[in-house]
Amino acid sequence: QYFWIHIEWYGMFIIFIPVYLFLLLPVAMVLSGETQGHLRTAGGLHWGLMSMVFGLSHLAYLLVLPQAQYPHVSGAGLVLFLLLLTELNDVAQYCWGKGLGKHKISPTVSPNKTVEGFVGGVVTTVLLSVLLAPWLTPFSTLDALLAGALIAVAGFFGDLSLSALKRDLGIKDSGNLLPGHGGILDRVDSLTYTAPLFFHFIRYFYF
Repeated sequence: QYFWIHIEWYGMFIIFIPVYLFLLLPVAMVLSGETQGHLRTAGGLHWGLMSMVFGLSHLAYLLVLPQAQYPHVSGAGLVLFLLLLTELNDVAQYCWGKGLGKHKISPTVSPNKTVEGFVGGVVTTVLLSVLLAPWLTPFSTLDALLAGALIAVAGFFGDLSLSALKRDLGIKDSGNLLPGHGGILDRVDSLTYTAPLFFHFIRYFYF
């Protein structure tokens, strides 16, 4: 996946995992004689590749977007913008939910997620996006508002989806990197959604 980024072959980057690996993984499993639990294994492998490789690889592709028309913008700045907003959105939703949260969104999957935390996180992230955008992105004020909202909503659902995965696997957190925030996987779960959506937003409208 990262080789396609290196040679800037966008077409192959977009279809390699979603199409070619989707078709080839089951074939490889059958040829190796792995038929027990075939659907669950193949589905799990492809889901993992889509989220942890394909989704997160969009971060790397931000680094090679052509930026000649925007002298003050760099790929590193775009990555920093996305990382800051994604992580601060997680923190803001946690803090707003801890302080004001009363209405749970999905108590069986993630009991700590509330409507108040979600709304507070979205508002906070949108405001931070407007403040940071002039320094790190080519966004107009309107696009900064849209990007902030996109990152906030996508980050919430990325976190929720990974929470469902952890429930299915019978684990609460994927580590103890930060008290109350889990481990490494918990730090990138939101990025599995925010990275591809932010990448395509900025590529479609600006590059």
